Amino acid sequence: MDIFLISLLNGLSYGLLLFMLSSGLTLIFSMMGVLNFAHASFYMIGAYFAYQIGVWTTSMAGENAGFWIALIIAPLAVGLIGAMVEKYGLRKVHKFGHVPELLFTFGLSFIIVELVQVIWGRAAVGYRVPPILDGPIEFLKNFGLTFSLYRGFMMIVALVMLLLIWLMLTRTRIGLVIQAALTHPDAVESLGHNVPRVFMLVFGGGCALAGLAGVIGGPAFVTEPAMAATLGSIIFVVTVVGGMGSLAGAFIASVLIGLIQTFAVKIDLSLLDLFKTLGVVLTEKTPFFDVWKLTVSQIAPVLPYLLLVLILIFRPRGLMGTREG
Repeated sequence: MDIFLISLLNGLSYGLLLFMLSSGLTLIFSMMGVLNFAHASFYMIGAYFAYQIGVWTTSMAGENAGFWIALIIAPLAVGLIGAMVEKYGLRKVHKFGHVPELLFTFGLSFIIVELVQVIWGRAAVGYRVPPILDGPIEFLKNFGLTFSLYRGFMMIVALVMLLLIWLMLTRTRIGLVIQAALTHPDAVESLGHNVPRVFMLVFGGGCALAGLAGVIGGPAFVTEPAMAATLGSIIFVVTVVGGMGSLAGAFIASVLIGLIQTFAVKIDLSLLDLFKTLGVVLTEKTPFFDVWKLTVSQIAPVLPYLLLVLILIFRPRGLMGTREG
């Protein structure tokens, strides 16, 4: 039971990190119709900015204060970079259609990786969990469970972020303007709103959310130039499985994929074991014997993509999506 509960908490924390990263991509697509291939690169920039801010501020304010300062400044800086990318780059190719947008963001991702390697090097940097959040949650120790305090902090930040995004989109004037600008841009512009500026703010805000995920995820995992590629493909799986443009779908898909991957690595059973239970004996001469003996833990990294294939076959719009494409 203890192993199950710890795996459940680890799966939830990983899934909520995926949501923090995919929420910005989902917002950008739902509001602008742009599938940003460089989104994970902004996640990487957020982690590196937080590390650098920590290096600059630790000697003056301490390691704990440096982390809190980075938690505020780094996402804002990443959001500003995203807004500039939209204004001076993406906006120029928007009129040519979706393919040039995809190519632009795809090339941008490679440029960002190269710049990161030039500035910070190819090796991982020492971006660590702040001392104040390092250690187990004392409350859970009373029940015999050891769970990282920092992962608990990750979960709280993700849930607060979900609440704030929902409130902004449904309870504020700017949220209504953003949603109206997607479907009726001419009407919104006739009411005196600057639609290109709205789209710039949306793109910058989505990048800022990715930067926030980088600040939070950097200490939990490894901050190095390949971190964007590591999670980049997973967030597209989350976006498609949840439904293109659906924030609620992205949340459900993130948690689902986080739990699937976390529990899968704990399961050492294979189809060979299942056949033995059913009384079917397979030998090395059996066709595809190497496939039958693969354990669930060995194929755990592939499971999200198998889920993606199934979703595309049986529900192409995703779990809660409204768009076909």
